[in-house]
Amino acid sequence: MRAFRLTETGQDPALTDLPLPEPGPGEIRLRIAACALNFADLLMIQGRYQERPPLPLTLGMEVAGTVDALGPGVAGPAPGTRVAAFGSCGGLAEFGCWPADRCLPLPDGAGFREAAAFQIAYGTGHLALEHRARLQPGERLLVTGAAGGVGLAAVEIGRRMGARVIASARGADRLEIARQAGAHETIDSDTPDLKAALKALGGVDVTYDTVGGAGFDAALRASRPEGRLLAIGFAGGDVPQVPANLLLVKNLSVIGLYWGGYMTFAPQVLMRSLETLLGWIADGSLRPHISHELPLERAAEGLELLRSRQATGKVVILP
Repeated sequence: MRAFRLTETGQDPALTDLPLPEPGPGEIRLRIAACALNFADLLMIQGRYQERPPLPLTLGMEVAGTVDALGPGVAGPAPGTRVAAFGSCGGLAEFGCWPADRCLPLPDGAGFREAAAFQIAYGTGHLALEHRARLQPGERLLVTGAAGGVGLAAVEIGRRMGARVIASARGADRLEIARQAGAHETIDSDTPDLKAALKALGGVDVTYDTVGGAGFDAALRASRPEGRLLAIGFAGGDVPQVPANLLLVKNLSVIGLYWGGYMTFAPQVLMRSLETLLGWIADGSLRPHISHELPLERAAEGLELLRSRQATGKVVILP
């Protein structure tokens, strides 16, 4: 089989021929139909991701495909079942093995591309907004980096949960994508006085921040009493420093969310969230935005789309 392999940190990964993998105890083997790329793949190449599987490794964290074989002691899903699966690596290949308990059978109405694209971005958004921030209908939700994969997912989920969604992104084209995903209001992240602009819109109850930096600070200062700020990522490269006096005066909460951590300490919470999201995708309530679909031999081009911020929504590789 072919696989997109990283052999040394800081070096470019490359397409490589490998033997077909054999599923171990508790695992299934998938014939991979789709693999979605993530910013974490870029961090893994640089050696900066919080999880560091041993090298060499096959990149790709979230996949969808058809069960091809079962490992020892595995009762199902049965061969031929369409499933979504996720892990720290292994997805950018024609076949791969995953723990059976990380696989979700796909309902009718959920295709391979959408099933690969929804897991981390939508799973992060749903756990953050529903489980951590307890977002309520009618509350004002600000999403920064709203045209990226994680941001767009939060826009769509926030709208589905009944919030009034404010999308922040750079440029009219990206703001239009967020509007099409369900944002009620949009604001350019380069607005000179972002805090004043947010206050003019009525302030913010929940902030879903993927960027960090000045946008987080503006959202903090535009938060309404008992506002919640979700720290999701720092794509802008600047990790915010939070003045505790502002938290005290307005009774604010800053809440961290690392989606993958739930697989270690509360896997049932994560899997229940994914099942809910799959149901929303199957009934048409959610429609993951996929900006690019590329074959496996163009995986490097897909990663460059992420690196250069040319992608909106998700980039999906089709082995």
